[in-house]
Amino acid sequence: MHPAKVKREHVQRLTDLPNIGPAMAADLQMLGISRPEQLTGRDPYALYDELCAVTATRHDPCVIDVFISVVRFMDGGEARAWWAFTAERKGFLGEG
Repeated sequence: MHPAKVKREHVQRLTDLPNIGPAMAADLQMLGISRPEQLTGRDPYALYDELCAVTATRHDPCVIDVFISVVRFMDGGEARAWWAFTAERKGFLGEG
């Protein structure tokens, strides 16, 4: 869902989360995550590594940005566009 449309009190399904559409919801379900609250306190980088392992595919690093956005949101942060986390990811991974 587009971050501007997210209402925290209405988040019940994965697709109610910021930046999560049907495809990303399916990716999260492959990781055993079926409810938004299961993202609370998770490590977005570990989620990415697990997704890559489960699918035997190296996904675009922007997927990490999406995972950061939803974990932060579920940890109480504001709903923000996934690209707002790109600089953080690049800094954390030493990508300059």
